[in-house]
Amino acid sequence: MTQGKFKIVSARMRGVDAVLADTSHTFGRHTHDQFGIGVILRGAQRSMSARGIVEAEAGDVITVNPGEVHDGSPLGENGRAWQMLYFDPAAVAGAISDLTEGSAGSAEFSCPALRDPASAACLLSLFRAVTDPHGGHSEIEGRENLLRLLSRLIERRDQKPPSAPTAIGRARERIDDDPSAPLSLGELAAIGGVSEFQLVRGFSKATGLTPHAYLVQRRLQRARQMIAGGTTLADAAHACGFADQSHMTRLFIRAYGMSPGVYAAAMK
Repeated sequence: MTQGKFKIVSARMRGVDAVLADTSHTFGRHTHDQFGIGVILRGAQRSMSARGIVEAEAGDVITVNPGEVHDGSPLGENGRAWQMLYFDPAAVAGAISDLTEGSAGSAEFSCPALRDPASAACLLSLFRAVTDPHGGHSEIEGRENLLRLLSRLIERRDQKPPSAPTAIGRARERIDDDPSAPLSLGELAAIGGVSEFQLVRGFSKATGLTPHAYLVQRRLQRARQMIAGGTTLADAAHACGFADQSHMTRLFIRAYGMSPGVYAAAMK
């Protein structure tokens, strides 16, 4: 189903979302709870990433890690087009473990935009393999392409990254435990035993988002999961802590470039 020139394609691989887009939409700062790998097919874009501002043009591979704050705007008047696969962390955990022989504490995509024809070809082949409704590509072929792609893109991290300060970690956990619950900045600051200013400054440094912006992202991620599971838009908006359905819709479009209704139709 589409809104404008967005299309969510049914994927034959569990835990994978496939997206086709051709748009001039400017995405605000947001996060995903999935790994994302894509290829720019036409045009170019500029985006903020965990490694600063990057630009990508036709033929470039683009990536995003779970929880990584990013945005995206077109370069030029004609927008840009891309194909993207989003992987739930559990869907690629086994592949990453195989590639690192179980030795890496974690792994991440190290380059948010890169010119690598071999990786681009792998992604396009994998996209075809997981979206072919006629099963024209075998499971073995899909698995091979996934492993080849990840082997070129992931950066091993044998040591876990330094944890956020305890106060920030506690505030973040409070949001993650129930993002739908009403929260005040004072409550979050009190949980960590810091001032509101210290909380905002430390939270932004640790996550790239203010506490409120992080809360909104967690609510959107939960809403997307509920909608994909068949929950009505009104019920999802209420359950996730939005003021109403229209409030959720505005934020959903800003983050994902499509309305919740279009997303719901595509998930059926």
